[in-house]
Amino acid sequence: MKVSVVIPNWNGSSLLKKHLPKVISRVGREAEIVIVDDGSTDDSVEIIRQFKSIRLIAKERHEGFASTVNIGVEHANGEIVVLLNTDVEPESNFLPPLLAHFDDPLVFGVGCMDKSIENGNIVLRGKGEAAWKKGFFVHWKGDIDKRNTAWVSGGSGAFRKSIWKKLEGMDALYNPFYWEDIDLSYRALKAGYSLIFEPKSIVMHFHEEGKIKSDFSSEYIKQIAYRNQFIFIWKNVSNYRILLAHCFWVPIRLLQGFVKGDIFFIQGYIRALFLFPLIIHSRMKSSSMWKRNDGELTAALI
Repeated sequence: MKVSVVIPNWNGSSLLKKHLPKVISRVGREAEIVIVDDGSTDDSVEIIRQFKSIRLIAKERHEGFASTVNIGVEHANGEIVVLLNTDVEPESNFLPPLLAHFDDPLVFGVGCMDKSIENGNIVLRGKGEAAWKKGFFVHWKGDIDKRNTAWVSGGSGAFRKSIWKKLEGMDALYNPFYWEDIDLSYRALKAGYSLIFEPKSIVMHFHEEGKIKSDFSSEYIKQIAYRNQFIFIWKNVSNYRILLAHCFWVPIRLLQGFVKGDIFFIQGYIRALFLFPLIIHSRMKSSSMWKRNDGELTAALI
């Protein structure tokens, strides 16, 4: 089974210097490594070129995470594509536990045990849970004692390329970041495929070094997170009860945002409205893959 490791990068020269040598040593000859540079303005490209074993794809302009990852997967030679962020280091022998699950042809994605370093502590992530509540898709970190997961992280997960192509990859509507991996995972579940969490495949995630928090304001991050939540709902929901609940609760949430001063929720909603025609177009394309109703996915999400 051929494997490719795809790493998206944007102005991550310091992260590449720190983490890339360990990625190379721990992947070894088991997989090719492809790095897609998303129009960096620092010396990232020069640093990557120093590693002769790495395939570099350098984009001319910055677009965002989803678009960059899609290019990497498109150019990857492996049947299985492992996505790693630049602030992630895999531990030794992390690949075999991931790959074992792909003997089942219905498995689309397998998530790693993510040892996320946050405020000096290690938080175990990778097993995601989610539920539809009051017309919104609420997701959270789940306990690591179960194998199913609501989504596979785009920062540390393995995906079957053939199914990725059928699903047409990550949706660039989510650029520059957030919700793109949740959307892709949900579409896979809705199309009848499965997702797995593998606790034996361990990565260290230096979360606080990530480029999003260091390069964007907290205000902008909140706006995009809210915007992308609306994109996800409007694009994916087909259950009428969830849609009615969403239509009922959105005005209430907007009013609550106004009263409580959560201007970012309101701004995120407005940003999503401007994208509504594109969201509907994306919905129409992905709906041809739907095999399961939103209400049927409850067991897969928790």
